[in-house]
Amino acid sequence: MTVWDDLVGQDRVQEQLGAAARDADVLVTAISAGEPVPPGSKMTHAWLFTGPPGSGRSTAARAFAAALQCTSPDRALGGAPGCGFCDGCHTALIGTHADVEVIRTDLLSIGVKETRELVRRAQLSPAVGRWQVIVMEDADRLTEGAGNVLLKAVEEPAPRTVWLLCAPSLEDVLPTIRSRCRHLTLRTPPVDAVADVLIRRDGIDPERAASAARATQGHIGRARRLATDERARARRAAVLKLPLRVHDVGGCLKAAQELIDTATDDARQVAEEVDVKETDDMKAALGGVAGGRMPRGTAGAMKELEDRQKRRRTRTQRDSLDLALSELTGFYRDVLALQLGSRIALANTDVRDALDRIAESSTPERTLRRIEAVFACRRALDRNVAPLLAVEAMAVELRAG
Repeated sequence: MTVWDDLVGQDRVQEQLGAAARDADVLVTAISAGEPVPPGSKMTHAWLFTGPPGSGRSTAARAFAAALQCTSPDRALGGAPGCGFCDGCHTALIGTHADVEVIRTDLLSIGVKETRELVRRAQLSPAVGRWQVIVMEDADRLTEGAGNVLLKAVEEPAPRTVWLLCAPSLEDVLPTIRSRCRHLTLRTPPVDAVADVLIRRDGIDPERAASAARATQGHIGRARRLATDERARARRAAVLKLPLRVHDVGGCLKAAQELIDTATDDARQVAEEVDVKETDDMKAALGGVAGGRMPRGTAGAMKELEDRQKRRRTRTQRDSLDLALSELTGFYRDVLALQLGSRIALANTDVRDALDRIAESSTPERTLRRIEAVFACRRALDRNVAPLLAVEAMAVELRAG
Protein backbone atom coordinates (compact mmCIF):
# COMPACT_ATOMS: atom_id res chain seq x y z
CA MET A 1 0.00 0.00 0.00
CA THR A 2 1.63 3.24 -1.14
CA VAL A 3 0.96 6.73 0.20
CA TRP A 4 -1.11 7.43 -2.93
CA ASP A 5 -3.70 4.69 -2.37
CA ASP A 6 -6.14 6.99 -0.55
CA LEU A 7 -5.97 9.57 -3.35
CA VAL A 8 -9.09 8.48 -5.23
CA GLY A 9 -9.58 9.28 -8.91
CA GLN A 10 -6.69 11.78 -9.18
CA ASP A 11 -4.27 10.01 -11.53
CA ARG A 12 -2.97 13.21 -13.14
CA VAL A 13 -2.29 14.87 -9.79
CA GLN A 14 -0.60 11.72 -8.47
CA GLU A 15 1.67 11.61 -11.51
CA GLN A 16 2.71 15.25 -11.05
CA LEU A 17 3.40 14.85 -7.33
CA GLY A 18 5.32 11.62 -7.87
CA ALA A 19 7.56 13.33 -10.43
CA ALA A 20 8.13 16.26 -8.05
CA ALA A 21 9.02 13.89 -5.20
CA ARG A 22 11.61 12.19 -7.40
CA ASP A 23 13.13 15.54 -8.35
CA ALA A 24 13.13 16.59 -4.69
CA ASP A 25 16.06 14.26 -3.93
CA VAL A 26 18.16 15.90 -6.63
CA LEU A 27 17.19 19.33 -5.32
CA VAL A 28 18.18 18.46 -1.74
CA THR A 29 21.58 17.26 -2.95
CA ALA A 30 22.08 20.51 -4.87
CA ILE A 31 21.05 22.64 -1.88
CA SER A 32 23.37 20.72 0.46
CA ALA A 33 26.28 21.18 -1.95
CA GLY A 34 25.52 24.86 -2.48
CA GLU A 35 24.88 24.27 -6.16
CA PRO A 36 22.21 25.98 -8.29
CA VAL A 37 18.79 24.38 -8.69
CA PRO A 38 18.85 21.91 -11.61
CA PRO A 39 16.95 23.28 -14.65
CA GLY A 40 13.55 21.74 -15.35
CA SER A 41 13.02 20.51 -11.78
CA LYS A 42 9.39 19.67 -11.04
CA MET A 43 9.93 20.36 -7.33
CA THR A 44 9.22 23.77 -5.83
CA HIS A 45 8.89 25.30 -2.36
CA ALA A 46 5.16 26.15 -2.37
CA TRP A 47 2.12 24.26 -3.66
CA LEU A 48 -1.58 25.10 -3.74
CA PHE A 49 -4.11 22.25 -3.89
CA THR A 50 -7.61 23.27 -4.93
CA GLY A 51 -10.74 21.29 -5.67
CA PRO A 52 -14.36 20.85 -4.58
CA PRO A 53 -15.16 19.56 -1.08
CA GLY A 54 -14.42 15.86 -0.79
CA SER A 55 -11.99 15.78 -3.72
CA GLY A 56 -9.09 14.89 -1.44
CA ARG A 57 -7.06 18.12 -1.25
CA SER A 58 -5.62 17.43 2.19
CA THR A 59 -5.17 13.74 1.36
CA ALA A 60 -3.04 14.69 -1.65
CA ALA A 61 -1.01 17.15 0.42
CA ARG A 62 -0.33 14.62 3.20
CA ALA A 63 0.57 11.92 0.67
CA PHE A 64 3.05 14.30 -1.00
CA ALA A 65 4.52 15.21 2.40
CA ALA A 66 5.02 11.50 3.12
CA ALA A 67 6.62 10.91 -0.29
CA LEU A 68 9.08 13.75 0.37
CA GLN A 69 10.11 12.05 3.64
CA CYS A 70 10.22 8.50 2.22
CA THR A 71 13.29 6.53 3.39
CA SER A 72 12.57 3.21 1.69
CA PRO A 73 15.74 1.23 0.81
CA ASP A 74 14.23 0.72 -2.65
CA ARG A 75 14.83 4.41 -3.36
CA ALA A 76 18.53 3.68 -3.88
CA LEU A 77 17.56 1.14 -6.55
CA GLY A 78 15.34 3.58 -8.42
CA GLY A 79 12.11 2.86 -6.53
CA ALA A 80 9.35 5.46 -6.53
CA PRO A 81 9.04 7.68 -3.43
CA GLY A 82 6.04 7.08 -1.18
CA CYS A 83 6.29 3.38 -0.38
CA GLY A 84 3.88 3.72 2.55
CA PHE A 85 5.81 1.28 4.77
CA CYS A 86 9.04 3.01 5.80
CA ASP A 87 9.32 5.08 8.96
CA GLY A 88 9.28 8.36 7.02
CA CYS A 89 6.06 7.54 5.17
CA HIS A 90 4.32 6.00 8.18
CA THR A 91 5.03 8.81 10.65
CA ALA A 92 4.18 11.50 8.09
CA LEU A 93 0.79 9.92 7.37
CA ILE A 94 -0.19 9.43 11.02
CA GLY A 95 1.00 12.91 12.05
CA THR A 96 4.03 12.11 14.22
CA HIS A 97 6.90 12.99 11.88
CA ALA A 98 9.15 15.63 13.42
CA ASP A 99 9.41 17.57 10.15
CA VAL A 100 5.79 17.45 8.97
CA GLU A 101 3.42 19.98 10.53
CA VAL A 102 -0.28 19.62 9.62
CA ILE A 103 -2.37 22.72 10.33
CA ARG A 104 -6.15 22.37 10.49
CA THR A 105 -8.56 24.54 12.40
CA ASP A 106 -11.85 23.83 14.12
CA LEU A 107 -12.52 27.58 14.32
CA LEU A 108 -13.94 30.01 11.79
CA SER A 109 -10.55 31.47 10.86
CA ILE A 110 -6.78 31.24 11.27
CA GLY A 111 -5.39 34.38 12.87
CA VAL A 112 -2.14 36.32 12.83
CA LYS A 113 -0.83 34.87 16.09
CA GLU A 114 -1.06 31.24 14.96
CA THR A 115 0.42 32.08 11.55
CA ARG A 116 3.43 33.85 13.05
CA GLU A 117 4.20 30.78 15.15
CA LEU A 118 3.96 28.65 12.02
CA VAL A 119 6.27 30.94 10.07
CA ARG A 120 8.86 30.75 12.85
CA ARG A 121 8.80 26.96 12.67
CA ALA A 122 9.15 27.05 8.89
CA GLN A 123 12.50 28.79 9.22
CA LEU A 124 14.02 25.79 11.03
CA SER A 125 16.09 23.18 9.26
CA PRO A 126 14.69 19.65 9.07
CA ALA A 127 15.42 17.63 12.22
CA VAL A 128 15.37 14.10 10.81
CA GLY A 129 13.93 14.25 7.29
CA ARG A 130 14.89 15.75 3.96
CA TRP A 131 12.40 18.60 4.15
CA GLN A 132 10.52 20.73 6.64
CA VAL A 133 6.94 20.34 5.34
CA ILE A 134 4.04 22.58 6.40
CA VAL A 135 0.59 21.32 5.38
CA MET A 136 -2.14 23.95 5.81
CA GLU A 137 -5.47 22.21 5.20
CA ASP A 138 -7.61 25.35 5.62
CA ALA A 139 -5.65 28.06 3.80
CA ASP A 140 -8.99 29.61 2.80
CA ARG A 141 -9.64 30.41 6.47
CA LEU A 142 -6.62 32.70 6.82
CA THR A 143 -7.60 36.22 7.82
CA GLU A 144 -6.20 39.01 5.65
CA GLY A 145 -3.58 39.81 8.28
CA ALA A 146 -2.58 36.17 8.61
CA GLY A 147 -2.32 35.90 4.83
CA ASN A 148 0.09 38.82 4.74
CA VAL A 149 2.22 37.16 7.43
CA LEU A 150 2.30 33.94 5.43
CA LEU A 151 3.17 35.81 2.23
CA LYS A 152 6.56 36.83 3.58
CA ALA A 153 7.43 33.20 4.35
CA VAL A 154 6.31 32.02 0.91
CA GLU A 155 8.23 34.84 -0.81
CA GLU A 156 11.48 34.08 1.03
CA PRO A 157 11.32 30.42 2.06
CA ALA A 158 13.99 28.56 3.98
CA PRO A 159 16.08 26.40 1.60
CA ARG A 160 14.52 23.09 2.67
CA THR A 161 11.01 24.15 3.66
CA VAL A 162 7.95 23.20 1.58
CA TRP A 163 4.51 24.82 1.97
CA LEU A 164 1.47 22.74 0.98
CA LEU A 165 -1.68 24.91 1.03
CA CYS A 166 -5.21 23.55 0.52
CA ALA A 167 -8.28 25.60 -0.45
CA PRO A 168 -11.54 25.05 -2.36
CA SER A 169 -10.57 27.44 -5.17
CA LEU A 170 -7.92 29.95 -6.25
CA GLU A 171 -10.23 32.82 -5.29
CA ASP A 172 -10.14 31.68 -1.66
CA VAL A 173 -6.42 32.53 -1.38
CA LEU A 174 -4.75 35.94 -1.58
CA PRO A 175 -3.58 36.66 -5.15
CA THR A 176 -0.09 37.45 -3.87
CA ILE A 177 0.17 34.01 -2.27
CA ARG A 178 -1.32 31.94 -5.08
CA SER A 179 0.97 33.63 -7.62
CA ARG A 180 3.95 32.20 -5.74
CA CYS A 181 2.62 28.63 -5.56
CA ARG A 182 2.48 25.78 -8.04
CA HIS A 183 -1.20 25.07 -8.53
CA LEU A 184 -2.79 21.61 -8.69
CA THR A 185 -6.52 21.17 -9.32
CA LEU A 186 -8.29 18.06 -8.04
CA ARG A 187 -11.60 16.85 -9.44
CA THR A 188 -14.57 15.24 -7.77
CA PRO A 189 -13.80 11.49 -7.63
CA PRO A 190 -16.06 9.13 -9.60
CA VAL A 191 -18.84 7.57 -7.53
CA ASP A 192 -17.67 4.04 -8.35
CA ALA A 193 -14.13 4.84 -7.20
CA VAL A 194 -15.41 6.18 -3.86
CA ALA A 195 -17.54 3.09 -3.31
CA ASP A 196 -14.56 0.89 -4.12
CA VAL A 197 -12.32 2.58 -1.55
CA LEU A 198 -15.04 2.31 1.13
CA ILE A 199 -15.29 -1.43 0.47
CA ARG A 200 -11.55 -2.04 0.18
CA ARG A 201 -10.23 0.17 2.96
CA ASP A 202 -13.11 0.41 5.44
CA GLY A 203 -14.72 -3.00 4.96
CA ILE A 204 -18.16 -1.51 4.30
CA ASP A 205 -20.90 -3.63 2.78
CA PRO A 206 -20.87 -3.10 -1.03
CA GLU A 207 -24.53 -2.10 -1.23
CA ARG A 208 -24.23 0.44 1.58
CA ALA A 209 -20.94 1.76 0.17
CA ALA A 210 -22.50 2.27 -3.26
CA SER A 211 -25.53 4.02 -1.73
CA ALA A 212 -23.36 6.35 0.39
CA ALA A 213 -21.06 7.20 -2.53
CA ARG A 214 -24.03 7.95 -4.77
CA ALA A 215 -25.80 10.06 -2.14
CA THR A 216 -22.72 12.21 -1.50
CA GLN A 217 -21.77 12.45 -5.19
CA GLY A 218 -18.12 11.52 -4.72
CA HIS A 219 -17.39 13.28 -1.39
CA ILE A 220 -15.13 10.69 0.27
CA GLY A 221 -15.34 11.93 3.87
CA ARG A 222 -19.11 12.38 3.82
CA ALA A 223 -19.57 9.01 2.14
CA ARG A 224 -17.58 7.25 4.84
CA ARG A 225 -19.54 8.98 7.59
CA LEU A 226 -22.88 8.24 5.95
CA ALA A 227 -21.96 4.58 5.55
CA THR A 228 -20.75 4.13 9.12
CA ASP A 229 -22.81 6.53 11.25
CA GLU A 230 -26.49 5.78 11.86
CA ARG A 231 -27.00 9.27 13.27
CA ALA A 232 -25.71 10.83 10.04
CA ARG A 233 -28.15 8.74 8.01
CA ALA A 234 -31.04 9.78 10.25
CA ARG A 235 -30.08 13.46 9.98
CA ARG A 236 -29.87 13.25 6.18
CA ALA A 237 -33.28 11.54 6.00
CA ALA A 238 -34.76 14.38 8.07
CA VAL A 239 -33.23 17.05 5.82
CA LEU A 240 -34.58 15.41 2.65
CA LYS A 241 -38.11 15.52 4.08
CA LEU A 242 -38.00 19.31 4.30
CA PRO A 243 -39.17 19.96 0.67
CA LEU A 244 -42.41 18.10 1.49
CA ARG A 245 -43.05 20.10 4.66
CA VAL A 246 -43.09 23.67 3.35
CA HIS A 247 -46.73 23.80 2.20
CA ASP A 248 -47.58 26.70 4.53
CA VAL A 249 -45.75 29.38 6.50
CA GLY A 250 -46.15 27.47 9.76
CA GLY A 251 -44.54 24.40 8.22
CA CYS A 252 -41.69 26.55 6.86
CA LEU A 253 -40.92 28.03 10.27
CA LYS A 254 -41.13 24.68 12.01
CA ALA A 255 -38.85 22.97 9.47
CA ALA A 256 -36.34 25.83 9.75
CA GLN A 257 -36.29 25.59 13.54
CA GLU A 258 -35.75 21.84 13.42
CA LEU A 259 -32.85 22.29 10.99
CA ILE A 260 -31.22 24.78 13.35
CA ASP A 261 -31.87 22.51 16.34
CA THR A 262 -30.17 19.62 14.57
CA ALA A 263 -27.10 21.75 13.81
CA THR A 264 -27.03 22.95 17.42
CA ASP A 265 -27.21 19.37 18.66
CA ASP A 266 -24.22 18.48 16.45
CA ALA A 267 -22.25 21.36 17.98
CA ARG A 268 -23.29 20.30 21.48
CA GLN A 269 -22.21 16.72 20.82
CA VAL A 270 -18.74 17.87 19.72
CA ALA A 271 -18.54 20.10 22.79
CA GLU A 272 -19.40 17.22 25.10
CA GLU A 273 -16.68 15.10 23.54
CA VAL A 274 -13.93 17.72 23.55
CA ASP A 275 -14.65 20.72 25.78
CA VAL A 276 -14.77 18.93 29.14
CA LYS A 277 -11.42 17.22 28.60
CA GLU A 278 -9.85 20.44 27.34
CA THR A 279 -11.10 22.35 30.37
CA ASP A 280 -9.92 19.69 32.83
CA ASP A 281 -6.50 19.53 31.17
CA MET A 282 -6.15 23.31 31.26
CA LYS A 283 -7.11 23.47 34.95
CA ALA A 284 -4.60 20.74 35.79
CA ALA A 285 -1.86 22.52 33.81
CA LEU A 286 -2.57 25.78 35.65
CA GLY A 287 -2.42 24.12 39.07
CA GLY A 288 -6.12 23.93 39.79
CA VAL A 289 -7.52 21.45 42.29
CA ALA A 290 -10.64 19.42 41.58
CA GLY A 291 -13.59 21.13 43.22
CA GLY A 292 -11.42 24.05 44.39
CA ARG A 293 -10.73 27.57 43.21
CA MET A 294 -8.27 28.29 40.44
CA PRO A 295 -4.98 30.01 41.35
CA ARG A 296 -4.68 33.74 40.87
CA GLY A 297 -3.68 34.95 37.43
CA THR A 298 -5.27 32.05 35.55
CA ALA A 299 -8.58 33.71 34.71
CA GLY A 300 -7.25 35.07 31.40
CA ALA A 301 -6.11 31.66 30.18
CA MET A 302 -9.43 30.07 31.11
CA LYS A 303 -11.36 32.89 29.39
CA GLU A 304 -9.28 32.41 26.23
CA LEU A 305 -10.10 28.68 26.26
CA GLU A 306 -13.81 29.39 26.71
CA ASP A 307 -13.75 31.83 23.77
CA ARG A 308 -12.01 29.24 21.59
CA GLN A 309 -14.58 26.60 22.51
CA LYS A 310 -17.41 29.01 21.72
CA ARG A 311 -15.93 29.74 18.27
CA ARG A 312 -15.55 26.01 17.65
CA ARG A 313 -19.22 25.41 18.49
CA THR A 314 -20.15 28.17 16.06
CA ARG A 315 -18.11 26.59 13.28
CA THR A 316 -19.52 23.12 14.00
CA GLN A 317 -23.05 24.51 13.74
CA ARG A 318 -22.19 26.29 10.49
CA ASP A 319 -20.60 23.16 9.04
CA SER A 320 -23.66 21.10 9.94
CA LEU A 321 -25.96 23.64 8.30
CA ASP A 322 -23.74 23.78 5.23
CA LEU A 323 -23.95 20.01 4.89
CA ALA A 324 -27.75 20.14 5.14
CA LEU A 325 -27.89 22.85 2.45
CA SER A 326 -25.65 20.75 0.20
CA GLU A 327 -28.06 17.84 0.58
CA LEU A 328 -31.02 20.08 -0.24
CA THR A 329 -29.21 21.30 -3.35
CA GLY A 330 -28.64 17.69 -4.39
CA PHE A 331 -32.33 16.93 -3.85
CA TYR A 332 -33.50 19.76 -6.11
CA ARG A 333 -30.80 18.90 -8.65
CA ASP A 334 -32.39 15.44 -8.90
CA VAL A 335 -35.85 17.02 -9.21
CA LEU A 336 -34.59 19.20 -12.07
CA ALA A 337 -33.06 16.17 -13.79
CA LEU A 338 -36.42 14.38 -13.68
CA GLN A 339 -38.28 17.40 -14.96
CA LEU A 340 -35.91 17.83 -17.90
CA GLY A 341 -35.77 14.11 -18.69
CA SER A 342 -32.01 14.02 -18.14
CA ARG A 343 -30.21 10.70 -18.16
CA ILE A 344 -27.74 11.61 -15.42
CA ALA A 345 -27.68 9.29 -12.41
CA LEU A 346 -29.80 10.45 -9.48
CA ALA A 347 -28.05 10.93 -6.16
CA ASN A 348 -31.07 10.45 -3.90
CA THR A 349 -32.67 7.27 -5.23
CA ASP A 350 -33.64 6.29 -1.68
CA VAL A 351 -36.25 9.10 -1.69
CA ARG A 352 -37.43 8.62 -5.27
CA ASP A 353 -41.10 8.97 -4.28
CA ALA A 354 -40.47 12.44 -2.86
CA LEU A 355 -38.48 13.43 -5.94
CA ASP A 356 -41.32 12.36 -8.21
CA ARG A 357 -43.93 14.22 -6.16
CA ILE A 358 -42.00 17.50 -6.24
CA ALA A 359 -41.10 17.10 -9.92
CA GLU A 360 -44.72 16.50 -10.95
CA SER A 361 -46.15 19.33 -8.86
CA SER A 362 -43.78 22.08 -10.04
CA THR A 363 -41.85 23.30 -13.08
CA PRO A 364 -38.13 23.48 -13.92
CA GLU A 365 -38.27 27.26 -13.45
CA ARG A 366 -39.58 26.87 -9.89
CA THR A 367 -36.93 24.25 -9.15
CA LEU A 368 -34.18 26.60 -10.31
CA ARG A 369 -35.57 29.34 -8.06
CA ARG A 370 -35.53 26.90 -5.15
CA ILE A 371 -31.90 26.00 -5.82
CA GLU A 372 -31.08 29.71 -5.90
CA ALA A 373 -32.86 30.11 -2.52
CA VAL A 374 -30.53 27.48 -1.03
CA PHE A 375 -27.51 29.28 -2.49
CA ALA A 376 -28.80 32.59 -1.09
CA CYS A 377 -29.04 31.01 2.36
CA ARG A 378 -25.43 29.86 2.16
CA ARG A 379 -24.31 33.35 1.16
CA ALA A 380 -26.27 34.85 4.05
CA LEU A 381 -24.59 32.49 6.51
CA ASP A 382 -21.19 33.48 5.08
CA ARG A 383 -22.10 37.09 5.86
CA ASN A 384 -22.88 36.11 9.47
CA VAL A 385 -26.64 36.57 9.19
CA ALA A 386 -28.37 34.93 12.17
CA PRO A 387 -28.72 31.25 11.16
CA LEU A 388 -32.40 30.95 12.09
CA LEU A 389 -33.36 34.03 10.06
CA ALA A 390 -31.40 32.81 7.03
CA VAL A 391 -32.93 29.33 7.13
CA GLU A 392 -36.47 30.67 7.71
CA ALA A 393 -36.10 32.96 4.69
CA MET A 394 -34.91 30.01 2.61
CA ALA A 395 -37.81 27.80 3.73
CA VAL A 396 -40.34 30.48 2.74
CA GLU A 397 -38.67 30.81 -0.67
CA LEU A 398 -38.79 27.03 -1.11
CA ARG A 399 -42.53 27.17 -0.51
CA ALA A 400 -43.05 29.98 -3.00
CA GLY A 401 -40.78 28.45 -5.64
